Order: sequence, then structure tokens, then C-alpha cells
Amino acid sequence: MIQAGNEFLHYTSSIAPNQRSPKQRRVRSQSRASVCLGTARLRLILLLASIIPVLASALGCSADKPVEPTVSVQVAPVKKVTIEQTVTSEAILFPLAQSAIVPKISAPVRAFYVNRGSKVHEGQLLARLESRDLAAAAQDNQGTYNQAQAAYAIATASTLPEEIQKAQGDTQAAKLALEAEQKLYDSRQDLYKQGALPRKDLDQAGVALTQARNQYELAQRHLDALMAVSKQQELKSAAGQLQSAKGKYLGAAAQLSYSEIRSPIGGVVTDRPLYPGEMAAAGTPLLTVMDTSSVVARAHIPQEQAALLKLGDKATVIVSGEEDPIEGKVTVVSPALDPNSTTVEVWVQAINPKGRLRPGTSVQISMLARAVPNSIIIPAAAVLTAPDGSTYVMVAGSDNRAHQKTVKTGIRQGDQVQILDGLADGDRVVASGAYGLPDNTRIRVEAATGSATTDHPSDRAPAGKETEKDAK
Repeated sequence: MIQAGNEFLHYTSSIAPNQRSPKQRRVRSQSRASVCLGTARLRLILLLASIIPVLASALGCSADKPVEPTVSVQVAPVKKVTIEQTVTSEAILFPLAQSAIVPKISAPVRAFYVNRGSKVHEGQLLARLESRDLAAAAQDNQGTYNQAQAAYAIATASTLPEEIQKAQGDTQAAKLALEAEQKLYDSRQDLYKQGALPRKDLDQAGVALTQARNQYELAQRHLDALMAVSKQQELKSAAGQLQSAKGKYLGAAAQLSYSEIRSPIGGVVTDRPLYPGEMAAAGTPLLTVMDTSSVVARAHIPQEQAALLKLGDKATVIVSGEEDPIEGKVTVVSPALDPNSTTVEVWVQAINPKGRLRPGTSVQISMLARAVPNSIIIPAAAVLTAPDGSTYVMVAGSDNRAHQKTVKTGIRQGDQVQILDGLADGDRVVASGAYGLPDNTRIRVEAATGSATTDHPSDRAPAGKETEKDAK
């Protein structure tokens, strides 16, 4: 059509414009429009033909077979080692023993014999309070006590009182009178039997004998009562006075001894708030002594972790600024829960010979609960969690592909985890790059530094051949 239009245009162009008929002019105009429209369509077709290959290439459309992607990962071998289950926690250091020495009396400080940082031993004199009034009171009570001792000695060694002496004399006289009347009665009874004495005289002698016997018995009972009561009460009174005087003396001596402040433990003086001459109030600490030869790290840990610990378990104390951890042992596992935090208080004691550990410092303690030998260990980063809550790892197979395997984990120690089921010694797991990696994905092993490497024979391509990616 375009060619016929061109021939008509060529024919009509040979005719002069003024000689063309209206029909020729109209046909010529229509032919020219058709030629322009065809040319535009041709140009559009050529333009689309050039754009379509470009779009197909950009969209990845190709007649060739697509290349399977290869993911770069880092792998770690499965090892059999001894893993230790530890319990870690933050803790606060306390001294092995501490004594805030409080005076029992209120008195000015006469002298201090130690300063802060001074090392002291048990029983050492640390300070002295003003005590002249107490010394005078103690001396006065000592004199009273000495007097009571003397009075008690006199009471126990002296003769019987006058009343007891009179009762003894009456008893003795009554006894002599009874003996005389008994002799008189016996003699008259003999005479009466011989018929030399009338009955009347014998009866009178019998009556006199009875009266003498009654008087003797009465005097004897009176003497016994005096001896049992008066003497006992006199001795008791002397003993009571002695005890009272002794108690007052001992009390005064104790008050005097309170003026001497001595250390109940050996250690280091950590606080001395007063100066000589200032008033020391009863009940207010005057000095503080701590035994820092050993320290105790106290921590509060959950109940399920505390159940793994027992007395004597090995432990370490890690202090900020110290290069090496300090060894210790578990000395206390509280049998009851803290009602406020529902945790268990645990103490770890560590030796502190050089005084590097200071009470009040925040530290981290690690307590060894148990050790399991021949455990299968992999990096903790290699263990992933599935949507259903199960745990799995990606195993690097000999076919250069990652295979998903469900595992059962055990003890975690730092960046390592124990595998109870699902892996065997010699397997390799994807340690880095496993997250979101589909099962059976082609992988390429890289070194930890990021450079490509093949640490397993199956990761290398056969000699003299190229991999698909290299060929591309």
C-alpha cells in the first residue's frame, strides 16, 4: 500500500498543480496521509522490537536454564568434650566477720590507740573513755565488800549468842535436878520396900521426879529450837550481806571495764568517726573492725538454679579490674526463699590474703554445679528455634548442601551448648548464616575471617573443572 501510494504521488507530481482536477488533488492528499501513517507504524514496530529484549533481560527471562544460588556460610565441627554447668550471678562482697563496737556507757573519749586501716588482733585495747568517777565507785564498793567478808567470818567463827547460852544453862540445871530427884526416888523406894519409910514419902518423891523430868525436856526443846533457828538465820544474814556487797563491787568493776574499748575480733579498723575528747554515746558505734582475710560474695539466684548447688561446690569471683578470677567455694545455700524477691541467697567465700577484694564491691560469681564428660558440643549460635518451639540446626553435608536436623539441647556454657540427641561426633553444623536458610540449600564454606575457603574435601570442585557459577 505504501508503495502504491508512492507511485501515485510520483505520477501526480508530473502534472502541474493548476492542471490537476479536484479529484486528483483529493486523492493525492489522502495518499500522502496514508504514507505518513504507515511510516509511523513501522517506526513503532521497530522501537518495540528493540525494547522487548531489553525488558526480558532485565526481568531475568532467558531461554537458558537458571543457575541455582549458592549461600556462603561458616561451619563448625561437632566435638566431644567435657562441659561444665555453671550458675552465674551478680553479687556483693561482705567481710568474713564484722564488728561495730558500741560502748555501753556514755563518756568522753580519753584516747584512741588505733586509726583507720590499723590492723588489730582479738582483745587488743583500741580506745579508753573517761572513767575516774567509775574508778572511785568501784573502790568504794570494794571496801564494802571487804567489810561484808569480815563480818561473815566473825559470824561463822564466834560463840553462841547469849540467849543460846542461857538456854544451854537451863537445860543443864534441869538435867542435874532430874538426876537428883531420880536418886531420891530410888532411895525412898528401897526404904519403902524395907518398911522403914511410909508410903506418903515415896509418893512425894515420885511427884518431884516427874516435875524435874518435865522441866528438863522443856529446856532441851527450847535449846534445840534456838540452835536450829537463830544460828541458821544469823549465818544466812551474814551470807546475804556478803553476796550483796560482792554484787555491788562486781557491778562497779564492770562499769569501770566498759571504759576500755577492746576488739572482739582480729581484722582491720575501717571506721572511727570520733576524735579524742568527743562524747561517745552509749549505743552508737565508736569503731568498726572487719576481718577481710576472707570475703563472702552474697547473691540472690532463682530457686531452680539454687537447687543445682550444694555446700563445697567450686566457684570463682570475677572482679572488675582484676585480670584473673579468684577461686572460692559455696559456703551457704539458704534453706528458705527471700519473701520479697522469691530467690535463694547463696554465699561464696574466697580467700583475700592481699586485700584486693574490698567489701561492698559488686562482683560476678560463677559456681560449678556439675561437669558432664564426653558431651557433644556445638556453638550456641548454630541452634535455631522453629515456629513450633522445637530446636534444630543446619548440618553441612558432603553434597555441599545444608540439611535441617531437629536436635535436643542440654547444658549451655557461654557460647557453647550441649546436644543430647540429633548429632554425632564428626558432623559439621552451620555456625553463621543459618538463620532463614531453607533446607537443602547449596552452600559454600567460608573461613571465620570472611575469605573463601574449603575446609572439607567435598567443598572443593573437581580438578580441571569449573563450577556452574564460575562457568557463568
